[in-house]
Amino acid sequence: MKKRRVAHTGLSTQAADLLRPRLDAFLAFTDQKARIGFDPVEFPHRYTDPRDVEVSALLAAALAYGRADLFRPKVDALLKQMGPSPAAFVRALDVKGAKALLTGFVYRFNVGTDLAVLLLGMGRALREHGSLEALFARGFQASGTLHGAISAFTAALRDVPMGALRKAMGPEKGLHHLLPSPLGPGAAKRLNLYLRWMVRGPDAVDFGIWKQVPASALLVPLDTHIGRMALHLGLTQRTDLTWRTAEEVTASLRALDPEDPVRYDFALCHYGMSGACPAKTLPQHCERCSLLPSCKVGPQVIARGSLQF
Repeated sequence: MKKRRVAHTGLSTQAADLLRPRLDAFLAFTDQKARIGFDPVEFPHRYTDPRDVEVSALLAAALAYGRADLFRPKVDALLKQMGPSPAAFVRALDVKGAKALLTGFVYRFNVGTDLAVLLLGMGRALREHGSLEALFARGFQASGTLHGAISAFTAALRDVPMGALRKAMGPEKGLHHLLPSPLGPGAAKRLNLYLRWMVRGPDAVDFGIWKQVPASALLVPLDTHIGRMALHLGLTQRTDLTWRTAEEVTASLRALDPEDPVRYDFALCHYGMSGACPAKTLPQHCERCSLLPSCKVGPQVIARGSLQF
């Protein structure tokens, strides 16, 4: 008989009290400004107008999959062609303009038609609602859940004239990967990353320009790096990168900071990205890690290493 997994409901008060000061010190030690250049958040940091920030950020987040050295040139080239104001560009964009911009565009799962839907959808949102925030907030207020709000947001963005678009540019290829609708069981990492940028802060990384969604409602943008760090720190017992796992990790982080549970995300994610905590952990990594006293894996790695000598 298959053993049923016991739900992980977050850190205990005692565990949270032990981990919080260590993570706070870890966060304070992280040079977040220095890491921005390794993160897709670098693109919206080029702009100051809130509408330009939210438009460029959604484009950057949507394409932020795969290797950074491959998607960054794609985002950079598109933003340069869109001119000084991405918001003004998409607000005025039509099918003809989308074809001129995106003919020949290919990035892994996505082709020009996929990107055209995103850009046209953002333009329609700005014209009808004034901001992407207003469109998202409408879904958030209607559903009362982040999952429902994201589903409504992507569905609204995809509500563009597909017949005319397909005739001009050909069929879409990876639209569901770019803008999942309906939202499935996956963690929706890139959309939750976008929300973190928009909602929490402002600080060195995140913008805090959306005021209609509380930071307490955010979900951690779960990827392989955060998943690994979460397991090591006992934030979850799950190994899959699903919405449910993201909820478990966030529940643990909420025990540390109920008002701003995802504030540790950038530092933890980049710690994994930098190679300081790689998938194949070695004693030399663990011995110099400031989070070692809270880690479930590091002491075992060090012990195994000492037995080899």
